[in-house]
Formats: sequence, structure tokens, C-alpha cells
Amino acid sequence: MSEYTPDQPSSPATAPTAAPTPSAPANPAPQRQRASQLVQALRLELQKALIGQGEVIDDVLTALIAGGHVLIEGVPGLGKTLLVRALARCFGGEFARIQFTPDLMPSDVTGHAVYDLASEQFKLRKGPVFTNLLLADEINRAPAKTQAALLEVMQERQVTLEGRALAVPLPFMVLATQNPIEQEGTYPLPEAELDRFMLKLRMDYPEQDEEMRMVRQVARSTKADMLEVTALRTLLQAKDVQAIQKIASDLPIDDQVLDYAVRLARATRSWPGLAIGAGPRASIALVRGGRARALLRGGDFVVPDDIKGCALAVLRHRVRLAPELDIEGLSVDQVLRQLLDQVAAPRL
Repeated sequence: MSEYTPDQPSSPATAPTAAPTPSAPANPAPQRQRASQLVQALRLELQKALIGQGEVIDDVLTALIAGGHVLIEGVPGLGKTLLVRALARCFGGEFARIQFTPDLMPSDVTGHAVYDLASEQFKLRKGPVFTNLLLADEINRAPAKTQAALLEVMQERQVTLEGRALAVPLPFMVLATQNPIEQEGTYPLPEAELDRFMLKLRMDYPEQDEEMRMVRQVARSTKADMLEVTALRTLLQAKDVQAIQKIASDLPIDDQVLDYAVRLARATRSWPGLAIGAGPRASIALVRGGRARALLRGGDFVVPDDIKGCALAVLRHRVRLAPELDIEGLSVDQVLRQLLDQVAAPRL
């Protein structure tokens, strides 16, 4: 494994330890420790901007470490966009934002060819997807043809324009926000696109004491009803994220834990109350998410709880509730929690 030397945070309390000398043999343990310290420093920084959403922050960091995309759902005003803006503030790479609207065209997302009068030739004008972090804000406000403009780039990290395949910068991560589909003027995302999101997160209302802290903090802000992100420190560069992703992908995972992840995904295909189960991409996402969770908590290997901790976010958008349970008022999360309780986890 290549030596990992992250850009150092400005706070000595969270700065990773010094890198070993080049002549020393590569040892994965110190690299994992430094990567974990850097990610935990990032978590603390994000918690300064987003109050009362610790689980959502951990899930977003899980996707960042695993190299996946995230769909964040919640009613307006809970801080979905704020979370992505805060992550972008702590990240030294490129950031772009697309505000999805009903009249947005696919070419507004991916780019298009423009005729240049001076050269009398068509030139490609790249769209906002050519970035490291992409905020797709209120993605379900646009119709399916515009939402589908992200399909190729989310899966293959490239965009085909005028017959040319153009690679996007790495790392590449889409963080999409959406309002609940029961709200006015929203369009459900196509199943194929939902499956390309590694995690679907549900952002709920904060607790009373957390909301008190939020109101007190916003009242001191100069920006009306917004929390500030300008005070957050830049802790990560693009090369740091790629190094952390490589370290996470090399974390050891026992065959029993791997089997547990596959059994969870396969159980959804025959589970009572689920009309459609999760495909193989869910099994892969569970393992990638488990490795990311292990690194986030500072572990040296993946344990069953790492898999279980991200299972709801991995599975909830890949399964469909049976109509009879939907009529009874049960939710997908309730059925998945029953599944997680009953599928036996290995004892390590």
C-alpha cells in the first residue's frame, strides 16, 4: 500500500501522527490510525455546523469513505443543504451545486456543445457534474429525464458528450437532497437511479434541547435564519479522500461477516411484507459501508455491527413494501428492522 500523508488539520488535538520514514516497511495499522483520526476530526467539524444530526453526519462520512453517493430525504428546513455545504467547506476539492427545477434540462446537468463563431467549430461546454462534490438540491423537483442525466456519471464516473466519453475528477460524490414525495411538485426518482445511491438517509426533526441550541446559535448569525459554515476548517484535499478510500477498501473482513452482509441482502428477496427485494449492489454496498464504519470508529477490521449499522440506509430505497402492509400503515424501515433482528449475525 502506498504511504498516506494527509494534509494536517490546524488543530493539534486532531492532527494525525507523523508519517513513518520512507525507508521503513509499509505498515497498514499506523495508516489506518491516521486516516481514522482525520475522519473523526472531520466529524467534529461538521457537528459545529449541523446540530442534532449526529447519525446523518456519520452516514454521510460512511459514504464518503466508501466512495458512494448519498440521497438525503427530509422536510424543508432540517439542514439537508447545510450539511452538504459544510462538508464542501471542509473539503479542499471542487464543489458544484445544481438546483433542480421542473424546467431543468439534461444538458444543464451534463453539459452541451456550443458553436464557436471564431473557430467555426462546435466546442464542448462541460456541465456542473465535472467536480468532486456535487450537490443535487431538491433532485425530485425535476422530471425523470433530467434526473436520469446523472445515471452514467454516478455509475461510471464519466459523461458522454457528442460521442466522447469524458471522465470526471476523482474522487466524485453526488449528495442529493429531496423532499418527501408526498409533497406538491415532486417526481419519484427512477428505480435505476435510486439503486445507484449507496445510502438513502432520513433526516428527522431535532430533539428539543438540540433545537434550543440551534435557535440560539442562528440568532447570533448575520445571515437571517442560516447557520454559518465559513468558520469551518478545511481538513481534506482530494488526494486525502482517495487515500482514505483506499485504506478503507483494504480493511480485513472475515468470511463470516461477508456472508452476513450477503444473507441480509438476500433475505429481503423472500421476506414477508416485501414485494421487491434488494439486488447484488446492496450486498456490495453493505460490505463497503461496513469497512467505512470500521475505519470511522477506529477499528482494525470489520465486525457484524458495522454491517448492521449501515443496513437500513443501504436497503430502504432498494426494497418495496407489499401493498397490504402499505395499507396497514407499516413503513419500510419497520419491516427492515424486523429483518435485521431476525437474521442471525455471526459471533466473532
